[in-house]
Amino acid sequence: MQLKIMMPKKKHLSAGRAPLILFLCQMISALEVPLDLVQPPTITQQSPKDYIIDPRENIVIQCEAKGKPPPSFSWTRNGTHFDIDKDPLVTMKSGSGTLTVNIMSEGKAETYEGVYQCTARNERGAAISNNIVIRPSRSPLWTKEKLERITLRNGQSLVLPCRPPVGLPPPIIFWMDNSFQRLPQSERVSQGLNGDLYFSNVLPEDTREDYICYARFNHTQTIQQKQPISVKVISAKSHRERPPTFLTPEGNASRKEELRGNVLSLECIAEGLPTPIIYWIKEDGTLPINRTFYRNFKKTLQIVQVTEADSGNYQCIAKNALGAIHHIISVTVKAAPYWIIAPQNLVLSPGEDGTLICRANGNPKPRISWLLNGVLIEIAPDDPSRKIDGDTIIFSNVQERSSAVYQCNASNEYGYLLANAFVNVLAEPPRIFTSADTLYQVIANRPALLDCAFFGSPLPTIEWFKGAKGSALREDIYVLHENGTLEIPVAQKDSTGTYTCVARNKLGMAKNDIHLEIKDPTRIIKQPEYAVVQRGSTVSFECIVKHDHTLIPTVTWLKDHGELPSDGRFTVDKDHLVVADVSDDDGGTYTCVANTTLDSVSASAVLSVVDVPNPPFDLELTDQLDRSVQLSWTPGDDNNSPITKFIIEYEDAMHEPGLWHHQTEVPGAQTTAQLKLSPYVNYSFRVMAVNSLGRSLPSEASEQYLTKAAEPDKNPTAVEGLGSEPDNLVITWKPLNGFESNGPGLQYKVSWRQKDGDDEWTSMVVADVSKYIVSGTPTFVPYLIKVQALNDAGFAPEPAVVLGHSGEDLPMVAPGNVHVNVVNSTLAEVHWDPVPLKSIRGHLQGYRIYYWKAQSSSTRNRRHIEKKILTFQGSKTHGMLPGLEPFSHYTLNVRVVNGKGEGPASPDRVFNTPEGVPSAPSSLKIVNPTLDSLTLEWEPPSHPNGILTEYTLKYQPINSTHELGPLVDLKIPANKTRWTLKNLSFSTRYKFYFYAQTVAGSGSQITEEAITTMDEGKMAMASRQVDIATQGWFIGLMCAVALLILILLIVCFIRRNKGGKYPVKEKEDAHADPEIQPMKEDDGTFGEYSDAEDHKPLKKGSRTPSDRTVKKEDSDDSLVDYGEGVNGQFNEDGSFIGQYSGKKEKEPAEGNESSEAPSPVNAMNSFV
Repeated sequence: MQLKIMMPKKKHLSAGRAPLILFLCQMISALEVPLDLVQPPTITQQSPKDYIIDPRENIVIQCEAKGKPPPSFSWTRNGTHFDIDKDPLVTMKSGSGTLTVNIMSEGKAETYEGVYQCTARNERGAAISNNIVIRPSRSPLWTKEKLERITLRNGQSLVLPCRPPVGLPPPIIFWMDNSFQRLPQSERVSQGLNGDLYFSNVLPEDTREDYICYARFNHTQTIQQKQPISVKVISAKSHRERPPTFLTPEGNASRKEELRGNVLSLECIAEGLPTPIIYWIKEDGTLPINRTFYRNFKKTLQIVQVTEADSGNYQCIAKNALGAIHHIISVTVKAAPYWIIAPQNLVLSPGEDGTLICRANGNPKPRISWLLNGVLIEIAPDDPSRKIDGDTIIFSNVQERSSAVYQCNASNEYGYLLANAFVNVLAEPPRIFTSADTLYQVIANRPALLDCAFFGSPLPTIEWFKGAKGSALREDIYVLHENGTLEIPVAQKDSTGTYTCVARNKLGMAKNDIHLEIKDPTRIIKQPEYAVVQRGSTVSFECIVKHDHTLIPTVTWLKDHGELPSDGRFTVDKDHLVVADVSDDDGGTYTCVANTTLDSVSASAVLSVVDVPNPPFDLELTDQLDRSVQLSWTPGDDNNSPITKFIIEYEDAMHEPGLWHHQTEVPGAQTTAQLKLSPYVNYSFRVMAVNSLGRSLPSEASEQYLTKAAEPDKNPTAVEGLGSEPDNLVITWKPLNGFESNGPGLQYKVSWRQKDGDDEWTSMVVADVSKYIVSGTPTFVPYLIKVQALNDAGFAPEPAVVLGHSGEDLPMVAPGNVHVNVVNSTLAEVHWDPVPLKSIRGHLQGYRIYYWKAQSSSTRNRRHIEKKILTFQGSKTHGMLPGLEPFSHYTLNVRVVNGKGEGPASPDRVFNTPEGVPSAPSSLKIVNPTLDSLTLEWEPPSHPNGILTEYTLKYQPINSTHELGPLVDLKIPANKTRWTLKNLSFSTRYKFYFYAQTVAGSGSQITEEAITTMDEGKMAMASRQVDIATQGWFIGLMCAVALLILILLIVCFIRRNKGGKYPVKEKEDAHADPEIQPMKEDDGTFGEYSDAEDHKPLKKGSRTPSDRTVKKEDSDDSLVDYGEGVNGQFNEDGSFIGQYSGKKEKEPAEGNESSEAPSPVNAMNSFV
C-alpha cells in the first residue's frame, strides 16, 4: 500500500504519545526546499517589533534571510527608503541585511529613533520584515522637591507617594531605608502597584526619618532614589476603631482592560482599625484554579495567560470586626491579532493547483490584507493563475512565472501580524535527506520513529518496506506520517531489522535503508524503601538495576530532586546509598535514577529522621492555691515522631532537695495540667515529652512554690505488734516522710490495750522513731494497737486499729499417740495427736519429725546415722517419710513448733523396712581365658537391700559378623564370688549379663564381654596366609583376575543391551529387592548383633527387639524427698510429691534373638 503525501489525512496521537508530536513537528519544519534549488527569499531572523536599545551601545538591527540566488537587502525608515551609503555611521553586514549604527564613537541614539523595515529580494520574489520600532531606553532623575515631615496620630491611615519618573521601559519600584534594607511589609503596610506605600493604620514604631522610594531601570542597570520621607506617629491614649474604607481604587466600582495572554492584575487596598482583611470573588463565575495567584497579602489578584473568558465583574471585599465594604472591578479582555492558520510556503510543480490561507482572530476582529513581494496585491501585476478570496489565495495551473513571496497582514487597534509565504514552482525528482544506513536504537514496548526526510516536486509518495524482499508496510500495523516518518507504535524484539524508504514522483524515484535495533528496557528490580531512622544512626537505600546487556547504565542518586550534599557521610557504591550519622537535614526524598543512552528510570523513597522530642520550655505556674496549681508549658520539637504524652515531676526543695518524684502524666495534645499539692512543700516542677522513641531530656525547672502547713492527711502504715520476749510487745510502723508530714513538728501517738480485757487505751507520744516497746506484758496475749500522726497544726484522722500479740515462749507439751505405718521398703506414714492450743504459747508453725537409721537387719552392726528432719506446716496430724532404705531399722519422734522454737520431743518410736531388690554387683571381671573356658570374678552388691538368695548369669556368643548366638541361663549360689565356665568354643567372643536376687526380686544387671583363646595350629596357618598375601606375584595374580572379571561383566552388559532374551522368572529373580527376600530358618544362623553404643537399628533378619539394652546402669530406688527442712516437702495430706523412679537394664536376648551390635573397637578385638 502506498502512502500519498498529498492525502488530506490526519494522524491523532494519544496524550501518552505527546513527546512524539514535538519530534514530528521538528521533522515537518525540516521539510524545506534544498538551498541548491532556486527559491524565493525567506526571512530567518529579525529584531523584535518593539526594540528598546541602550543609548550607550551601538545599535544593531537584525535582518537575515535565505534564498537561491542569495537575496539582496534594502531598508526603509519611517516608510521611506533608507540610503545606508549616505550615513557614515551605518553599515550593513556582508551577505546579510543586519544594520549596525556606530553611536559609541559619535552620534546620539535619539537620532535613529523610528520605524524600520527590511526587504530581502531575488529573482523569484521579495520578503519583508516586521515594522521594527527603535526607541532608546530612558532613566530620568527624580525632580527636586522639598518634603515636609508627616505627623499623625496612632491608628490613622497613611499613603506615602512614590511617583517615579517616566522611564522606558517602566522602572521597578521598592522602598528601603538609608541602610539599603527593605522596609518590612505586612497586611497593615504594603506597596501598591503604582509604587505608593500604604498604611492601613499607623503604629508608634512606624516613626522614622528614612522612608525612601527607589526606582530600578533594568535596561540601563541604574537605580534612582526619591528624597527621604519623614514620618512621626504620636501615641494617643485612646484611638477609636473604625470599619474599612478603600485607599485604592476609589469609589464603589472601576474598570480594567487587559490584552489576551498578558497578566491581569487587580488591586484593592483598604484602611481601617483593626487592619482589614481582603477577599476576592468573581461574579457569575469562579476564579481559574491553575492560573490565579494572590500577591501582596491578598491585596492583589493576578490571573496569568488571561483569555476572553476571564472578562467579567470581580469583587474585592475588605472586612474587619466593625464591618465590611466591597468594590467591583469590571474587566474586559481585548486581543491583538493571533494566528488561527498562518500561511505556509507552497512548492508546486508546473500545472499544479494550491492555496495560501491566512486566518487570524482578535478582539476586535482583525482586518486581513495581502501583499505581493512587499507591494499591496491590489497594485501588483495580475497573474491569471491567482484568485483572492478574502483570507485565501487560490492557485490553479501554475507556471514558473507564478513564483513569488506573498505577505499576509492581520491588524486591529492593538497590534498586527505579518507573515511571509512563498510560492515556488519547481520540477524536481525525489530526494531523501536522511543519511543512508542510519541506525536507530529503541527500547522495547515503546514507539519507534524511523525518519525519511524527503523533497520533490511534484510532492513524492512514500512507501516503506521491511527486509530485502518485504512487501509494502500497511497502515493497520504501522503509522505512516505525512513527513515520511514511519512509526511503530509498540516496538517489539521482532521489530528489529532493516527498513527501506522509497520516494516516487513522475520525475523519478529515491530510496534509503534504515536499521532498527530493539533493546530491553532498563528496570529497577529492587527499589529503595521508605525508612524511618533515629538521628545519629546509619541508613542504607538499595537500588538494583537490570538493563540490556549492550547498554551501560549510570546510576545517580538525588536528594529532593537535587544533587546529594557534598558530605563524606554520603557514600554510594554499586547498588547502595549509605548515609551515616543521620541528621535532621538529611530527611527528604531520595531518588535513584538509572540512565542509559536510550531510556531513564527512577525510584524514590522518603527518609524520615526521628528522635526523642526536644524538652519542653517556658514553664509557667498559674492559679496558685493551697492544694493545687496550674502548670503550663510549650512543647519542644517532636522530631518527626508525634508526642504521645508529657510526664510531670516535682522536687521538694525543703525535705528532699535534688530528688525528683513522679507527679502525673497528661496526653501529648495537652500543654497544661492542674496539679494537686500537699501542704508544707517547696515545689519545683519539670516536664518531659515522650514519643515512640523515648522521653526527652527534662525541661528547665519551674519557679518554686511553697504551700502552707496543715495537719497530716494520713497516718503511718505497716503498723504491727509482735513481742521480741515473752513479756513484751514491740509496736512498729512505717513513718511518714517529710513530704507527707504537712507541717513542722511531726510526732506519733502510740496507743494499745488488751483485746479481751476492759482496760482503757494506754498512749504515748514519740518523735523521730518508728518503734515503741511495751514491757511487762503476759505471754502471747492479743493486743489492739493504733498509731496516729500529728504535727504543730493538729492531728491526722483517727487511725485504724491493728491486732497484735505479745511475745511467744517455747511450747510446753509434746505430741502424743505417735504411731508408724510402713507402706513399702522405702516409704512410711506417721500419725500423731495434736497438742492443746494453750500449751503452744505462740503462733503454731507446724510439726517436725526427727528420724534416723539405727542398724542394718542383715549385719546387725550398730553405727551412728545422721538424723533427718521433715517439717509439716500448720495443724497436720500425719505425714509421709520417703527415701527410706530397705531392710533397715529406724527410730523417730515428733515435736510441735511455734515462732519461738520447738517443744519437747515425743517418746521414740521404732520401725523396720522390708527387703527390696538389690543393686547391681559392685564389679564383674573375666580372668584366666583358655581355649574352652573363662573364669568370672565379682563383688557382691554394695546395697543388697535384703538377704541375697542367688546370682543369675546369662551369656551368649558373638560371631565374626557381630550377630548374637543362643543365650545360656545359669544360677549361682549367693555365697559365691567366682565361677568358671567350661566347654566353650575356642577363639570366640562371649557377652555376659550378671545380677543378684533377694526374695523381693532381681536387681540391676552388670554386663561384660570376653574372648576364649585361639588354637595354635590355626594361628600358624593364618600367619602363612598373611605371608603369601604380601608377595608381589600374588598381588599381580589378583589384579589379573579382577581385570578378567571386569571384561566379562562388560561383555555380558553389551549382549544384554542387544536384546538377549531371558526367562521372566530369571528377570524377576535378578531384580528382586534384597530387603524382601525370605528369611532362612536354618538352626545354625545367628541374629545380627548391634552394640547400644553404635546407635544403629537391627536388620530385618534379627528377631531381637530393638529396645533391648545390655549396658550397666545404676539402680535408682530413691524417692523424691518431701516436706520442709533438711530432706523434703509433703502435700497437705502428708503424701509425697513426685514419683518413684528407677531405671533397670533391659533383659538379655533369649535363644537366637539378637541384641545390639558391639562397638567397632570390640568388633576389631574379636579377630585378635
